[in-house]
Amino acid sequence: MHIDETATYYTATKKYELSFPSLEEVIEADVAIIGGGFSGIHTALELSENGVENIVVLEARYLGFGGSGRNGGQVMAGIGHDLGKLRKDVGDEGVQAIFALSDIGPQIMRDRIAKYNIDADFHSGYGYMAYNGRQAKTLRAWEKEFKSLGSPYEIRYVEGKDVQQLIGTDVYQAGLLHRGGGHVHSLNLLLGEAKAVTEIYGVRIFEHSPVVEVTYGDYVELRTAKGRVRAKRLVWACDGFINRLEPELHRSTINTYAFQLMTEPLSDALIERISPIRGAYSDIRPIINYYRVTAENRVLFGAATSYFDYIPNDLKAWNRQLMLEVFPYLKDVRIDLAWGGPMATSRNLFPQIGNLPGHDNVFFVQGYSGFGVTPSQIICKILAEGILGGSERYKLVSAISRPSIHGKDRSRALLCTLGKIAHQTAGFWQGRR
Repeated sequence: MHIDETATYYTATKKYELSFPSLEEVIEADVAIIGGGFSGIHTALELSENGVENIVVLEARYLGFGGSGRNGGQVMAGIGHDLGKLRKDVGDEGVQAIFALSDIGPQIMRDRIAKYNIDADFHSGYGYMAYNGRQAKTLRAWEKEFKSLGSPYEIRYVEGKDVQQLIGTDVYQAGLLHRGGGHVHSLNLLLGEAKAVTEIYGVRIFEHSPVVEVTYGDYVELRTAKGRVRAKRLVWACDGFINRLEPELHRSTINTYAFQLMTEPLSDALIERISPIRGAYSDIRPIINYYRVTAENRVLFGAATSYFDYIPNDLKAWNRQLMLEVFPYLKDVRIDLAWGGPMATSRNLFPQIGNLPGHDNVFFVQGYSGFGVTPSQIICKILAEGILGGSERYKLVSAISRPSIHGKDRSRALLCTLGKIAHQTAGFWQGRR
């Protein structure tokens, strides 16, 4: 089953008409970055802000072609899915240190939007929603944990009829409002950052320039169809599009799929009923439904398959049914667009950064596991610290193991299905089912 990865809400409503040439010459760079999504552009901006010059970004298609341009736009707290899985790598203190980073991503995003005057429709207000008593208990614990980080934003647990203060549905038993989170037009955020790095810092971006060969050494040689880059340092930032080009990175993630829809524009009254806070939401099940209202009064609703990994034949109908389970009164609303695409997932569901083994001048970032819009902000800041000479945060996060996913090329759908079943089962005991 083929899905169109290009016709999304974001491409239909982008505010920056940027285009960059393909590479057709031989150039040199201090840092070369492969990948023009959030990871590549965030890292280029972090390095530029810290004085690194002569940065080159190579994108195989166009900026935001991957997950950065077709996600839910959710601005959430946190980095990974279950930090307890990291305990064997970093210990109790390491887990606490990583949890302490949870609120940093949204603030980096806010600061960056303000600093570079990026038009990305950022809106505050996130609702974590609970279907039952077990999940409600989890939200009460999350309220205490989030507040322990000293957030300046309102964090409030609600239950029963008070849930209607957050969202216009009666399917949830409880909710947790976090004003530090919210939602953003992710493609406009990416393009606004790209505009800043090129116009202010002189970063060179090349689109439609897939790398076909990489040769390591004191200088890294990158070859495209019509050009070459000779760089002192290299950053792999391909996520779900590594395509076996670097086997060491290819081995530790597997692609699964997520799907979204966009409704027709709705009336102000209906939007107010759906979302009194004009916010973003997700339930807290191991595989979530997530949704938000947009600046154009549309509902953007997303999900992944819960147990069996497959691509639905009719994305509009499949996602629409999930939306109606939450908002049955939207049954007559037209669905204008539906889309989807791959996302790189790691076994521990935590992003991977570090040095490529045996190559001190080669770095990588990948494996956000469907949770990248906001965590990429802090993850790429930490990666940049590593590229610039290291930091305690870089040492901590890069120490997390990257177990191989054996058989991924032959049995991707089967392995993803088994992983989803295990993830769902564990979610029951974690108070998320």
